[in-house]
Amino acid sequence: MKTAVIGGTGYGAIELIRLINKHPYLELGSVISNSQAGTTFSQSYPHTEGVVNHTLETFDAEKISSENDLVFLATPSGVSSNLVPQLVDKGMKVIDLSGDYRLRSQKEYETWYKHRAPDAKYLSQAAYGLSEVYSEKIKNASLIANPGCYPTAATLGLIPILKANKADYKTIIIDAKSGVSGAGRGLSLTAHYAEINENFKAYKLGAHQHIPEIEQVLSDESGEEITISFTTHLVPMTRGILCTMYVNLTEQISTEEVTMLYRKHYEQDPFVRIRPTGTVPATKEVSGSNFCDIGLHVDQRTNRLTIISVIDNLVKGAAGQAVQNANLLNNWDVRTGLLDIPIYP
Repeated sequence: MKTAVIGGTGYGAIELIRLINKHPYLELGSVISNSQAGTTFSQSYPHTEGVVNHTLETFDAEKISSENDLVFLATPSGVSSNLVPQLVDKGMKVIDLSGDYRLRSQKEYETWYKHRAPDAKYLSQAAYGLSEVYSEKIKNASLIANPGCYPTAATLGLIPILKANKADYKTIIIDAKSGVSGAGRGLSLTAHYAEINENFKAYKLGAHQHIPEIEQVLSDESGEEITISFTTHLVPMTRGILCTMYVNLTEQISTEEVTMLYRKHYEQDPFVRIRPTGTVPATKEVSGSNFCDIGLHVDQRTNRLTIISVIDNLVKGAAGQAVQNANLLNNWDVRTGLLDIPIYP
């Protein structure tokens, strides 16, 4: 299946291209980058020399649709909403890694993203692409809104206990930490070496654009109107997200029982791994992979559950989940092209 990647010089795009290159049913077609059009892909990423022999092109919906079967958009928020309609109208299947189609409410989107909302006609067509939760909708969609990296780690960690009605949904606290690649490849003071090296800081307190996305999913899955306390941190590492989440329990339950509950919930989901009681995951243990690893601990003194959820922000938090959604879309085994041992150390 010929596959186009739009936004071809960002970190999400290079990870998509790496995964497409080893996928048995996908073949890299057009690579689109208006800013770098006319140059070879290996000029932007020299490590792909001799493997990815593509020249970057400008966006042309007619050409893309005639030469490709599937499109991934790895563009910044505010860009894909202008490109997606042109592709969907030509009958293309589109998986969008930006945030433009994740929120159902146009008002919410404009409040949090500070961009004009996508057209309601196309917004209503979008299936939210959290693979483990919305697989049936994804299979029948023409437009898939790939989830954000923080929401993937956070919602996969919280959904089982909320669906089991064993947690007080009003007490959710999410303490989230990300590597610097989450900020993208563009130059900024935030990601400047001297600013981030040997430093650790919180950012976007109460204002992160992933807050309404997490609340939307948790509300859908719990049947309650959920609001969360969510704090993000930038840590001096390249890849990885670790979410430490706290929620009060509504009954006495042991760590072992919670662990069994989570294993039962995810028993059909090969990319969610529940750690044995007494152990917790680390970001390096999922690096370069599509796994989400979850560790659990019940504090009997406070009757509070602590959930540790880790992912690679560029794989399960972006490109890997996008390929997982492509597998669902085409009725392939979800593991196809993705079942790798994480890179360690």
